[in-house]
Amino acid sequence: MTGAKQAKGPARRADAQRSIAAILEAAVSALSRNPEASVSEIAKAAGVGRVTLYGHFPNRVDLVEAALASAIEKGHAALDSVDLTGDPRQALARLIDSSWLLVNRSRSLLLAAQGVLPPGRIRILHAGPVERVEGLVKRGRDEGVFRSDLSTPWLVGVLHSVMHNAADEINAGRLDSEKAAAFITATVLAAFTPPGSRVPG
Repeated sequence: MTGAKQAKGPARRADAQRSIAAILEAAVSALSRNPEASVSEIAKAAGVGRVTLYGHFPNRVDLVEAALASAIEKGHAALDSVDLTGDPRQALARLIDSSWLLVNRSRSLLLAAQGVLPPGRIRILHAGPVERVEGLVKRGRDEGVFRSDLSTPWLVGVLHSVMHNAADEINAGRLDSEKAAAFITATVLAAFTPPGSRVPG
């Protein structure tokens, strides 16, 4: 009997993990299409019942937060392949280009998160991507191509604010998503360039 009970424990945990993975995948997909997607829609897409979903995520806020965290984690891992060597300005342009592809895909998910989560919590969830940018900004400051009169956290905050504003502008129909990466790069490089220095094209 004891052996049977022990066998069921790991099996139940594996089932639970599969359910959680399916729910998060469905939530990211649904919320990326529609920030107002309901828990019922997400449960149906995941192939689970509402009771099962609520067993893992007690309310919609928890589900939205978990979906955003999952999307950020996967996106952060995908950015590991971006070449950040060489001229920090060119490396920043490459990082923005790749990062924007991820932000653009999940801008409706971010909109859903902004509707239920405080700004501070969203910043905490972005801690991993922020560290990546901080390292690049510090290198650019050390090499004299990024301004040193403003702090690294401030410059990183400027980048993220510009990217999130681009997402808002696209959602409002005021910006073409295909032009967004170029707009973001031009704005951020101008903000990062030391006073009196030429802004790179």
